[in-house]
Amino acid sequence: VQLQASGGGSVQAGDSLRISCAASGRTLSSYSMGWFRQAPGKEREFVAAIRRSSSTLYADSVKGRFTISRDNAKNTGYLQMNNLNPEDTAVYYCAAGSSVIITTARLPNYYDYWGQGTEVTVSS
Repeated sequence: VQLQASGGGSVQAGDSLRISCAASGRTLSSYSMGWFRQAPGKEREFVAAIRRSSSTLYADSVKGRFTISRDNAKNTGYLQMNNLNPEDTAVYYCAAGSSVIITTARLPNYYDYWGQGTEVTVSS
């Protein structure tokens, strides 16, 4: 499956933004999908995941502000980000994995396919 992330941009603190992950080649719902982010000088970190069962998992830092979802008809995943703050500034990557389980969903090594990333900048 090929993944194409889009929708990033520059926003103010408190704003909302929705980023997308369009899949091609395979049906996205056949995979667990995750969002990760990497800020300058930092390691890639887990943000959110949605499993094939549609159960979701979030990092504590985004819980209650971000929502991960998937539109099977469009073969596209989304990350709705509300109440953004400067600490959310990063390049956001979507990923898909066929063998991700609840205990491995936070670990990037368990995802097989990655999009190219979309940059989100939040200014105060």
